[in-house]
Amino acid sequence: MKKILLLLALIPIIGFSQTKNVITASRIFPIPGKTLDLEKALASHAQKYHTGQWKWRVFQIESGPDAGGYHIVEGPNSWTEIDSRSNLGDVHMADWVKSVEALTQGKGSTSYSMYREDLSAAKVTEFTDKISINHIYPKQGEFDEVEDRLKKFKKVWEASGQNVVVYQIISSGEPQLSVVTRYKNGWKEREAGYLKPMKERYDAIFGEGAYQEWLDAPSHTDKSWGEMLSFRADLSSK
Repeated sequence: MKKILLLLALIPIIGFSQTKNVITASRIFPIPGKTLDLEKALASHAQKYHTGQWKWRVFQIESGPDAGGYHIVEGPNSWTEIDSRSNLGDVHMADWVKSVEALTQGKGSTSYSMYREDLSAAKVTEFTDKISINHIYPKQGEFDEVEDRLKKFKKVWEASGQNVVVYQIISSGEPQLSVVTRYKNGWKEREAGYLKPMKERYDAIFGEGAYQEWLDAPSHTDKSWGEMLSFRADLSSK
């Protein structure tokens, strides 16, 4: 009887359990000649207003079309937590607008990304200071095919001991999957010879010639692009 009562007591907890798998990311770009001023203002804002659950991890974008910008990451949180987040307050917003936003150019961007455990070879919270992001845009109606390919690569990443996570962009522009490689030992992991060639690693799991078959198969992506980013502890929450 006691076991039944305990189970009944746990039902509300089970029913309303929250999965912390949502990342909020914003990108801002400095006005030419104001980079150092923006960094100072960004660091002050992050360390004053974004602590605890809502702390910021700030990355400098090193390459790609957004090079020179800053990638601000918050989370992971659950959708319920994001939904119930209290108003940020007038003082907070005034500091952002007057101190930070005033030193930026362009529209910038904000997106929500959902961590895909089924496609990832690492936990969402296994962060590193050096990362690369490959932004993949599936063709219309071929999202499932791209997912199936990534599930195969997940096995290769796991066998190689790589820290790779995959996010699905949610209601934030074009349908997209972002493959984030987190370099536990820094950029030297990109050196030739650090890992065996992908062909060897892929064929070792799926059989001789499997990688070539993957190369020869029709593409299910409309486009893709990549970038490298470095964590800036000095600009992030403490």
